[in-house]
Amino acid sequence: MLAPKLHTDELDISTELAARLIAEQAPRWAQLPVQAGTAAGTECVLYRLGDELVIRMPRRAGERLDAFLTQGILARLAPLLPVPIPELVAEGQPTADYPAYWGVLRWIAGDTPVEGRLTAPTLLAADLAKFLLALWRIDLSEVQLADAPAAYRGGPLSEEHEFTLEAIGHIRGLIDADLARSIWEHAMELPAWDGPATLIHADMMPGNIVTRNGRLAGVIDFAASGVGDPSMDLIVAWMLLPGHVRSAFREVTGVDDATWLRGRARALSMALGHLDYYRQTSAVMYDNARYTISEVFADYHRGGSV
Repeated sequence: MLAPKLHTDELDISTELAARLIAEQAPRWAQLPVQAGTAAGTECVLYRLGDELVIRMPRRAGERLDAFLTQGILARLAPLLPVPIPELVAEGQPTADYPAYWGVLRWIAGDTPVEGRLTAPTLLAADLAKFLLALWRIDLSEVQLADAPAAYRGGPLSEEHEFTLEAIGHIRGLIDADLARSIWEHAMELPAWDGPATLIHADMMPGNIVTRNGRLAGVIDFAASGVGDPSMDLIVAWMLLPGHVRSAFREVTGVDDATWLRGRARALSMALGHLDYYRQTSAVMYDNARYTISEVFADYHRGGSV
């Protein structure tokens, strides 16, 4: 069975293809069962390989696994973080029927949390804040990242201005477009990040978070990671956490008002884009976008501009 597609230019990916790639390029695991994962990323399809491994397959031709994974950067970060992060076990090569690089990673056992259905939100909020603090405080020279690239997201908000206004225009009628624009334009007046070079994850969405018994058990997908504004990582406060634990999450992170509000604006911007892009292809992404926008609006109404 083919994996469901989220984009128009995707490869045909299936359990059979994944098993064939393993048999051809990693025969030591050929006897292990290959099964569709319970979750799939927007850029990769995941297949379980036995009990301890997972196959990660980019959705588009010519794609590679992210550099943080293949260049050993995550291996250097792992000892400095409080929960497991991806560990690459083997990298596969493109073939005629699958023209992209792929990989076998160590499986991080747990569940993908769903907004509005958290079993221990207070504990998870604290776990997430502690993870982010540990990540932000990493000495880049200590992990041989003194010249780390900029994160895919996490530059000045002005870089997202045109995208955000365009997204608002596309979904006018689905949301309160005037309120969305007001929140965004207020954020555009905030001071930009001027702190030290900070390593950020840059994609702290629910799909990249692993929980077990309600607690944080791992963080995955560092493809967007690099140096940037830590407010980018605060998106999880609106994309996943309920309002009643958000202030506790913020308190642990210790961020100032401007950073917090930039984070809220980034969550809104991403959700606006997702609501437009995924409304026909992914109920999970669409529902999360709806949740995020609702939480940002409610947060704004509760506290005004702060």
